[in-house]
Amino acid sequence: MQFKRILLVLMVSIGFLSCDEEVKREEQETITSIKPKELKEFGFNLNDYIVKRDTIKNGDSFGKILERNRIGYPQIYNIVESAKDSFDIRKLQIGKPYTVLCAKDSLESAKAFIYQPNKEDYYVVNFQDSVVHAYKKSKPIVYREREVSGVIESSISQSLDEQGIGVGLAYEMSDVYAWTIDFFRLQKGDRFKVIYSEKFIDDTIYAGIHKIKAAYFEHNKEPFYAFEFKTDSIKGIVDYFNEDAKNMRRAFLKAPVEYKRISSRFNLKRRIALYGNRVRPHKGTDFTADIGTPIMATANGTVIESAKRGGNGNYVKIKHNSTYTTQYLHMKKRKVRKGEFVKQGDIIGWVGMTGNTSGPHVCYRFWKNGRQVDPFRQKLPEAEPISDSLKVKYLEYIKPLKIQLDTIPFQNEVTLEDSKLITQVVK
Repeated sequence: MQFKRILLVLMVSIGFLSCDEEVKREEQETITSIKPKELKEFGFNLNDYIVKRDTIKNGDSFGKILERNRIGYPQIYNIVESAKDSFDIRKLQIGKPYTVLCAKDSLESAKAFIYQPNKEDYYVVNFQDSVVHAYKKSKPIVYREREVSGVIESSISQSLDEQGIGVGLAYEMSDVYAWTIDFFRLQKGDRFKVIYSEKFIDDTIYAGIHKIKAAYFEHNKEPFYAFEFKTDSIKGIVDYFNEDAKNMRRAFLKAPVEYKRISSRFNLKRRIALYGNRVRPHKGTDFTADIGTPIMATANGTVIESAKRGGNGNYVKIKHNSTYTTQYLHMKKRKVRKGEFVKQGDIIGWVGMTGNTSGPHVCYRFWKNGRQVDPFRQKLPEAEPISDSLKVKYLEYIKPLKIQLDTIPFQNEVTLEDSKLITQVVK
C-alpha cells in the first residue's frame, strides 16, 4: 500500500515536470519567434547591418572612408566608375554627416555608403550586390500650416519672439512687403496677420519656414494684403499679389545681397589717387558684405556668362529681357552655369575677393539697352502683372484665404494658446 502511494506521487511529479518543461519550451519558441522591430532609415533596415556614423573630416575622401571599412582599391575604383553619373565623390564637404552600413560578420566590411549634404537630401551608394546602385533621395517632409497675428510695440521680431516664433518669419514677411513697407520704419500699433507653413523633416525635425501663403499688414492704418500665387508652372515662378491682383514686387530687387554698406557707387567721373588722380569711371555699385554672404539674382532671367576672368574674378552675367542685363563680380564661388534660368532671389554665388578688389564685396553692374547705367537712377518697371487669363482664377483662389485672414483675431485680442495648428500636408 505504501509502495503504491509512493508510485502515485512519483507519477504526478513527473507529469508536473513534463508540463513545466512544455511551458518553458513554448515560451522559448515564442521569444525566438518575435523579431526585432525594423529600424528603417535611408530605405534600409538598420538591424541588418553594423551602422557607423561620422562626419567628413579634413583629409577624408570617398576612397579612404571605404578603405577604412575593409574595401580594397580595385573594388573602390569599380564603385566610383559605376556611381559617377549619379554621385560626384569629389563634392564631399567637411563637416557633413555620412553613414556606412557594414556586414554583421567578423570582417565588418562596408556594404553601402550614405552621404547627407543637407538635412533633407541624401546620396546612397549601395554596392552589396554585384551591381552598384547609386541614387539621390530626399527624406519625407511634412508641412504644417499655422496662423499668427501681432501688434507692433517696438519691432516685428519682438512681437513674434513673444509668441515663440523665430525671426525667420519676420525675414519672409519683409521680403513679401519689400516694395510696399519699410520694415525699418514700422510704427507702434502697426498690426499683422499671417498664414504660413513650417517644414519638418521625418515629421519631427524642424527645418524652418516653408512659405507665406497669405498675409495682411496694417501700416500707418493703411491695409496691405498679400497672396502667394504661381503664375508660371513650367518655370515655377511664384509671386505675391494684392487683393486687386496687382504685383507686390518690382521687376528688380534693390540690391543683390544683404549688405553692410555701399562702399562705392556708380560714378563715371571717379578719380583715384593711386592712378595719378586720373578719371577712372566706376560703372558698378559695390555692396560690402562678409565673405560667403549669398548673392541673389535681382530679377528673373537667363545666365549668359558664368566664368572667372581678369579683374572681374568669379562673375555671373544675367540677361533678363531685351532691355535689361545685370552682372555680379568678385564672387568667392559661382553656383549657376551658363544657360540656366534663374528666378528673382535665387542664390547665384557667394561674396568673395577674386579679381581686382581690396575687400570682400559684390560689384553689381546694370545694363539698359546695351549701356551700363546707375540702377538707383532708373525708373524700374513693376514685375509682370497677372495675365488676363489667370486673373479670374486668382481672384477665385484668394476668396477663402481673405476670409480666413479677416477672421484671425489680432494677438492682443486672444491668448497665446489660441495660436493654432491648422493642417498637415505630407510630401
